[in-house]
Amino acid sequence: MGKVQNLTVDGKSYPCRVTMGSMVRFKRASGYDVSAMSETDVSDLVLFLWCCVVSACKADGIPFDMEFDDFADKLDPDTLIGAIKELDDEEKKSPQKA
Repeated sequence: MGKVQNLTVDGKSYPCRVTMGSMVRFKRASGYDVSAMSETDVSDLVLFLWCCVVSACKADGIPFDMEFDDFADKLDPDTLIGAIKELDDEEKKSPQKA
């Protein structure tokens, strides 16, 4: 399981981490795998971050009922950039499978 980080949206803190569920949610919502995600497409980045929060909250039993558009409306660019950087840094630290 990935490192738990907290993401504050609309004054509330939620767990945020990459899980298998977040990757499945992203694929269902976008139609393509997270490995094909554009690192420069803001929509992809916000969607992936939302999927990470939804999945981490579900796994941790924390209520989260914010729809994607509401999440995007309440997410500021600095929070997005910081969260994606942390998730990316954590992924790079993970041992690679042979």
